[in-house]
Amino acid sequence: MKPATIERLDISAYTIPTDGPEADGTLSWNSTTLVVVHVHAGGGHGLGYTYADEAAAKVVEGKLAKVVLGCDAMAVAATWQAMRGEIRNLGQRGIAMMAVSAVDTALWDLKARLLDVPLFVLLGAVRDAIPVYGSGGFTSYSLDRLQKQLGGWVADGISRVKMKIGSHAAEDLKRVRAARAAIGPDAELFVDANGAYARKLALAKAEAFSEHGVSWFEEPVSSDDLEGLRLLRDRAPAGMDITAGEYGYDPFYFRRMLEAEAVDVLQPDGTRCGGVTGFMQAGALCESFGIPVSAHTSPSLHAHTCCAVPKARHLEYFHDHARIEQMLFDGAQVPVRGELRPNRQRPGLGLELKEREAAQFRVGSASRRV
Repeated sequence: MKPATIERLDISAYTIPTDGPEADGTLSWNSTTLVVVHVHAGGGHGLGYTYADEAAAKVVEGKLAKVVLGCDAMAVAATWQAMRGEIRNLGQRGIAMMAVSAVDTALWDLKARLLDVPLFVLLGAVRDAIPVYGSGGFTSYSLDRLQKQLGGWVADGISRVKMKIGSHAAEDLKRVRAARAAIGPDAELFVDANGAYARKLALAKAEAFSEHGVSWFEEPVSSDDLEGLRLLRDRAPAGMDITAGEYGYDPFYFRRMLEAEAVDVLQPDGTRCGGVTGFMQAGALCESFGIPVSAHTSPSLHAHTCCAVPKARHLEYFHDHARIEQMLFDGAQVPVRGELRPNRQRPGLGLELKEREAAQFRVGSASRRV
């Protein structure tokens, strides 16, 4: 094929209200912002995205575009390194790395489209589908809504579900009982405290939750407390995984967590940790440590990356992101028999932004074009 260089970037941001108040153990929110990047080269385009503040769009426009324009569309790794270098003085974590993540994903999508192959095939598929777990059960939900949401996923063939805990610790066991009653005895039940508990309280909760078949305890303590996570991992009831990793922005973060033996399962997020490139790096680290991967949120992206990571166990079908991706991306898929299966008939991620539907949520009057 003819050489293709990056000719243009289009950057836009959209703030979408939630379908009700949402909260977890340490935060509450009523909207989510989606930053979308299109890169153009060789007569084609690629789409990437992140869930971040609009500031990420400004980083793409003001910092990253100048090092991406003119780059070889096939040399994604080189462009990723150039972007990392460009944000050195901004800090290579947080908003700046979320901006890199959106552009990197767009570059991989472009490359796969130019080669006319699905992204997971280009990355080196090890499976055709990846199991999901339904994720929501926000602490702001009534018991009735909690039960309807989790029970609905199980009825739809998703055999594992996750709920939030930690906002009101005294109520958590009651909510876990209600969730178990709604999903029946056979479905797997996960809980996520988002770092809300102190170590000893987390240990006590783990024992209590285990009596109701909870098999996954996510961020029982802060993800920065590696000693605390290791304590929970060592002392949690048999059959209960201790998990974390969603706040990782670079391979060094994941390596420290793995070296500390802090988690049973690592949870990288490709919209935060450097896009497809960063997610695959995290997957390689997990393979070297013998630790499974479970992707954090963003199901339309992670369906592809998880199908190319040998140690991937499943991905998070997060209510908020799944709803947004169904609303705004043509090609976003829904689980069938508890799995997401990337479409082999569509190159790249297989997604197109629904411009008309997205326009009502746009932050600012128009897309930025550089």
